[in-house]
Amino acid sequence: MIHYSRFVLKNGLTVIHHLDENSQLAVLNLLYKVGSKEEDPNKTGFAHLFEHLMFGGTPNIPEFDEPLQEAGGDSNAFTSNDITNYYLSLPLSNIETGFWLESDRMRGLAFSQKSLDVQKGVVIEEFKERYLNQPYGDIWLRILPLAYKEHPYSWPTIGKEISHIEEANMDQVKSFFKNFYAPNNCILVVAGNISLERVKELCSIYFEDIPAQEIKRINYPQESVQTEARFQEIQSDVPSNLILKAWHMGDRLSQNYYAMDLLSDILGSGKGSRLYDELVKKQAIFSEIDAYISGDAEPGLFLIEGKLLPETSFHQAENAIKGVLDEFFRTGCTDRELTMVQNKTETNIRFGDVNLLNRAMKLAFAEYLGDIELTNKEINLYLDITKEILLSEAKRTLVDTNCSTIHYKSSSND
Repeated sequence: MIHYSRFVLKNGLTVIHHLDENSQLAVLNLLYKVGSKEEDPNKTGFAHLFEHLMFGGTPNIPEFDEPLQEAGGDSNAFTSNDITNYYLSLPLSNIETGFWLESDRMRGLAFSQKSLDVQKGVVIEEFKERYLNQPYGDIWLRILPLAYKEHPYSWPTIGKEISHIEEANMDQVKSFFKNFYAPNNCILVVAGNISLERVKELCSIYFEDIPAQEIKRINYPQESVQTEARFQEIQSDVPSNLILKAWHMGDRLSQNYYAMDLLSDILGSGKGSRLYDELVKKQAIFSEIDAYISGDAEPGLFLIEGKLLPETSFHQAENAIKGVLDEFFRTGCTDRELTMVQNKTETNIRFGDVNLLNRAMKLAFAEYLGDIELTNKEINLYLDITKEILLSEAKRTLVDTNCSTIHYKSSSND
């Protein structure tokens, strides 16, 4: 059980306190309710760019990491479709340094042209390295707009194209910061051997006088139900042919989410999974194959991805995947399969909860989802999935008309 207290400052900052009397470290986790889905479709990549800019210094602190490292701490951040999350850990005795640093950059950044140019350059190089200059790197730039025709999950967090980052100017950056980097758009989790009273005191000193902002959100559309199969072929200089199939699935709080997450393990997680056992070991059609979910807050994707052996045609590969799915639809999973993946999931969650930072992140994300008790009841939501529920959700989700498929063809196979 992860215990917590929750309160909200006058400026709208939501604060969650988690006491761990055994920890010598303190953690501050700040979740800003802004991910790539909040971006203008013609100015994408801003949420991720800001993840970098937030380390670029303020008028008071030129280098964010310098005083943190002097205090014995470290920090990092990540951006998703839904959120941007910043976290730091440091010795408990120096926790006030963390409050000082995080409140200072919430108040305002330096907004120097030099910092903007440097971070734009970093993001552009990341875009090239991860999405353009490595084999299959652009597949996410292809599958997302193929699967999503209305919802802003149709582009990756780094953005639709490099030009959106190249053209970002100072006025746009300042506007984005003012709109989203405000206390009333943030969830702060403070975890460690620190009392609730002390947390309230530090929040009052460092955060309470930061003014709230009017948060203007893009009224983006929800994705319509997909009613026909979609297909795209890509040809490139890659080592082997690849198939990627994506089906729309439920949101993070739905029963469908937990069922499909477990199904991804049964079908495609590791060498004991059905897809691997049947299509790699027995039939020798793929060199590797996996199933996984995108893990988004709103309705996301269930994906199967596999690399074909040289002698395998796309037609053979498609039929082989269909054969494994059809067999599952006929028989469902065994008691042993379900118990194994549920036990594995429970073990992963409980081991993750040993880490103080993981607990802080879980609390923040559950609060963001609107149900902070998800932190403690998540395990039961997985354990409550029965064989009947799993089969029903699989049949409802993994239908041809709900599927988008990419055939990534190796030019060397011509």
